[in-house]
Amino acid sequence: MTEVAGETRPFRVHARHVDGHQARIIEEASFEAAAVAYVEDFHPPVDADNEVSVIVRDLDDGREHCFRIDLDSGDAAPCG
Repeated sequence: MTEVAGETRPFRVHARHVDGHQARIIEEASFEAAAVAYVEDFHPPVDADNEVSVIVRDLDDGREHCFRIDLDSGDAAPCG
């Protein structure tokens, strides 16, 4: 799927270590942007490395990705 600048779509995002019922719906242009927006807005608990893992599901097509967000740098990388 090609992402078009300026277009947003709905994502369901929740911290990996909590139940999915605590998810939030976030409108963003990409999986990565949705992951970072969730962490910025909802401040989920972090691990000892000051990182948090989040699950992001595209509500339009059902694709799902996991990202690990480094709160010191703001970098997002796939969970490994």
